[in-house]
Amino acid sequence: MRFPAQLISLVLLAGFLVCCTERIDLELDDSTVKLVVDGAVTTDTAVHTVRLSKTTSYYFSEEPPHVAGALVTLRSEKGVIQLNETSPGFYQTKADFHGVVGNTYTLNIRLAAPVGGFTNYSASATLNNTVELDSIQLWFYPEFSEDGFWEIRGFFQDPPSPDYYRFLVSRNSQLISNSINDWFVTDDKFINGTYANGTAVYYLDQGSEYEMLVPGDTVTVELNNLGKEYFGFLQEAQAELRGSNPLFSGPPANVKGNISNGAIGFFAAYSVSRASATVSY
Repeated sequence: MRFPAQLISLVLLAGFLVCCTERIDLELDDSTVKLVVDGAVTTDTAVHTVRLSKTTSYYFSEEPPHVAGALVTLRSEKGVIQLNETSPGFYQTKADFHGVVGNTYTLNIRLAAPVGGFTNYSASATLNNTVELDSIQLWFYPEFSEDGFWEIRGFFQDPPSPDYYRFLVSRNSQLISNSINDWFVTDDKFINGTYANGTAVYYLDQGSEYEMLVPGDTVTVELNNLGKEYFGFLQEAQAELRGSNPLFSGPPANVKGNISNGAIGFFAAYSVSRASATVSY
């Protein structure tokens, strides 16, 4: 009797999976410590923060150690400002600081002691034009699940240039999309140069207590016009967080940022626009 090739392949694969039960102890290299940088300049007038920390062992279960005592500055067409260290590893501008569209911002970091073999790190980012979010609309779909979904639609004019967006959602001033895995990040491939007349930018599952809306709630959407590099960084980071597919794809790796000397993370610059709507049934 001849068996189909597909059946033979399935039997071999099943045997392979059953046999792979031996414990494997991985030897992880913990010797290379790198600087981690997280910071951005936006068009909001507010305190802007740059956070410095170190990478840790794979098995390190506590918060990564902060890097204190550094000299952190921002240089742009308007001059150079020094950020104040308000707590260990957190460096901040004054509250009246805001980014200017078209300006290029260069972050310079000088550490008190080397991390990863270096004391000096830098990165640059240019702040793109503001894309104004004219309004948002809330639309309820009771049939999407047992409890239904709210769809958030955005209305804005997309420029003719290639643009890259991030949408963040808040309920009553409390951020719902508060992790990188929850951010909606997209390019403008399907709307380039046209008016986004009710484009879906987010969905809220009413079966989730965290995303649930009730009449009277205020929903606010923040639209960020990102640079291409930052957009790519966020896409890669989300892909790593959401896991690999298929089963035998390559192992996860550090996402490439824009910080010099091999540091991890990203220094970004982007514009901000917001619009709000009130929940009603």
